[in-house]
Amino acid sequence: MAGRHRFRGLNPLHLVGTGAVGAALALLIQAWLSSRGRPPIVLPYSLPVTLVALAIVLIVLGLRLRRHIAKGIGAVNPFQAVRLLATALAGQIVAALFAGFGGGLLLSLVGRTVPAPTPTWLPMLITAMAAIALLMCAIITEHMCRIPPSEDPEADGDAGLATLET
Repeated sequence: MAGRHRFRGLNPLHLVGTGAVGAALALLIQAWLSSRGRPPIVLPYSLPVTLVALAIVLIVLGLRLRRHIAKGIGAVNPFQAVRLLATALAGQIVAALFAGFGGGLLLSLVGRTVPAPTPTWLPMLITAMAAIALLMCAIITEHMCRIPPSEDPEADGDAGLATLET
């Protein structure tokens, strides 16, 4: 074996950075709208509903994959596992971006002299919370995609997401 590379998942700092980009984008948009005398962005309630639906789908597919892994060798379609892993990773990035965006929108309302009415800030708060829920579900699903430890004595002995031979 020339070289073995283990997939380690997303770096948490990348997720924090993605959230910061989302927050900065929200703050810039709100500042631009405010400078033009326009009202703040009011997010639709369908956005957090969609984020929660994605979180539920990820968890259901992760549990299904985990159940197939528990059945034993040959019960898991590796392409399905890789697709689920890629979806979980994409879900983490999207969730961090939307959590930062919702948090940035909320942060822009804090500095105003007149408090925003509830119909303005409540969708922002719900979107940020739904994005955090999606982030947690995507991280859990990523961990469900881990390969169980090998019983092979030549193996390294630890479970990993994937091992690439180069």
